[in-house]
Amino acid sequence: MILSIRNQLSGTVTDVTTGEVMAAVKVRLTGGQDLTAAITLQAVKELGLGPGSAVRALVKATEVSLATAPVDGVSLRNRIAGTVTDVATGGAMAVVKVGVEGAELTAAITADAAADLGLSPGVPVLALVKSTQVSLATA
Repeated sequence: MILSIRNQLSGTVTDVTTGEVMAAVKVRLTGGQDLTAAITLQAVKELGLGPGSAVRALVKATEVSLATAPVDGVSLRNRIAGTVTDVATGGAMAVVKVGVEGAELTAAITADAAADLGLSPGVPVLALVKSTQVSLATA
């Protein structure tokens, strides 16, 4: 299956915390960083997820925010450290490629935000993603 979602990160489930309807699934990405996905309990069951399950975390580029400094006091669970590898800027939007250990992330942000943050190759950033914006897939 080919998807339009640019961000497809391989990893292994390390923990599943279930509730009545939703579950928090912790994933150790191939490069060693951790990611949390908030998905339905039904999806956990249908995918057969548990510790040790191989998964692919999927995140649309429009759901990735970038920060050039640590961010405290927010509910965002996913803060993935990386380095900008490329910035393509158009009139309104910019597509920013971020190299992370073992993968590459793409963020679609406004051109103004990219300029305000001074994004260019080599700049260290944190990719920020709400856990509810992470989908999981199995092979």
